[in-house]
Amino acid sequence: MTSSVRFFGLKAIAISAALSMTAGVAFAGDNTLTKNTIVDALKSAPVTRGLSADPKKDSEVVFINSVRNRQTRSLSIDERNQLESLTINKPKIDLEINFDYNSASISQSSTSAVQHLGEALSDPQLKGSTFVVSGHTDGVGGEVYNQDLSERRADTIKKYLMDKYHIAASDLVTVGYGKTKLKDAANPADPLNRRVQVVNTETQNTASK
Repeated sequence: MTSSVRFFGLKAIAISAALSMTAGVAFAGDNTLTKNTIVDALKSAPVTRGLSADPKKDSEVVFINSVRNRQTRSLSIDERNQLESLTINKPKIDLEINFDYNSASISQSSTSAVQHLGEALSDPQLKGSTFVVSGHTDGVGGEVYNQDLSERRADTIKKYLMDKYHIAASDLVTVGYGKTKLKDAANPADPLNRRVQVVNTETQNTASK
């Protein structure tokens, strides 16, 4: 099972540089994306528990707890980098979620994707885990604009999951990376760079049980 899922379709209109900085172009939904697809991508591998302590895991838990319930914009560059380092080998999935032009509002074409995400995170196999929701833009436009846009995207997804699926706020850590983590660096304007990535930190939030 691949850990990366993308939506493909036809562009509705030609886009300008300003539009390229947002995810305003609608793509047809990928019918292969389901709740089970997301659950399978985000499930943790079975852990063999030993008697000895795991300092690395303990330090990860301490860090995740330090950013839990933090506002997205409050994260420092060092904290954003630490989150990336911590989650690089964790179960993850990329969702190419489109937003309305010059806005962080989820476009109608991407509603089903976010709904499937909500259903997946509510599944007993994932419920209670702490997830990092990271927003990304393409490489067109200024750094400040794209950083703000990526943070708003992550916050929008978090709010949707909380409001519609009652996912605990403390189960969702949001972060924005702007255009600094391009999925396709050779093609900065490629729509697949405009995405929301969800990562299972494999850290349980006992307060949400």
